[in-house]
Amino acid sequence: MNNLNLYQKDFFFEKFSKIGEEIQISFEFFPSKDNFLEKKLWNTIKKLKLFKPSFFSVTHGANSGNENLTYSLVKKIKETTKINTAPHLTCSDFTKTELRNIARKYWDNDIFQVVALRGDELENGSKSKMNALDLVCLLKEVADFDISVAAYPEVHPKAKSAYLDIINLKNKLDAGANRAITQFFFKIDHYLHFRDKCSSMGIKKDIVPGILPIYNFDQLLRFAKLGKVSIPKGIKNTFKNFKNDIDICKIIGSNIMLEMIYILFREGVRHFHFYTLNRLEIVYFICCILNQISF
Repeated sequence: MNNLNLYQKDFFFEKFSKIGEEIQISFEFFPSKDNFLEKKLWNTIKKLKLFKPSFFSVTHGANSGNENLTYSLVKKIKETTKINTAPHLTCSDFTKTELRNIARKYWDNDIFQVVALRGDELENGSKSKMNALDLVCLLKEVADFDISVAAYPEVHPKAKSAYLDIINLKNKLDAGANRAITQFFFKIDHYLHFRDKCSSMGIKKDIVPGILPIYNFDQLLRFAKLGKVSIPKGIKNTFKNFKNDIDICKIIGSNIMLEMIYILFREGVRHFHFYTLNRLEIVYFICCILNQISF
């Protein structure tokens, strides 16, 4: 990302002048699988800390048994960076007693923010006895957590309808969640329409757009398929001729993200949540532009 010439830097800095002063940003990470990846993660955390995010978050995969990994990483990030760090907590693979114990452990260790999710379906095929709404209620019974919940501009895959999906989101926010963070998206109209529908149905709390960096075309297709997220034809066509050139893909991906942020900012968005994929390059570049910092 250091191959941009002076003209390109000046263009970006002028277009995004002062946006960084008016927005909040937050970043998502996941526990590393080995020492090499952990070193890369901590380098990413160290660099992104400079942008003074409102919080970091750390994922937890249902069926993975990595709740302790999530807890350890959250605690270490907060102690090292002094930045509020929110563990993802899923309810599909824990009992209510286990969840209360986990919540008390977080609160007693000065971890006051949580991302509350239902989580993946259980591997044995059985259905969870709890959902994200139940988890929000349980967390609020334990302590006054700051809670983020998930939202789906293109409708949750398991929702019976778009209307009921928003009703479910409203119930989570009414139960005490502080904000919603959306699944990543690439069609901005989907987010704006979703936000308008939420507002019309009485949701006043922040609907934070989740922004996914694009590093290569094949990865983009995989993520979109898993999340049932639509990709505009323009993006597909742009990548088609360059999908095997890593450097060009990063530049294309960065420009797509910047354009999304620019349009969303003009539409009143003031908080952006970045799904970092534990990688630094694109997200760091974007944040340098937004904060008018040379790179």
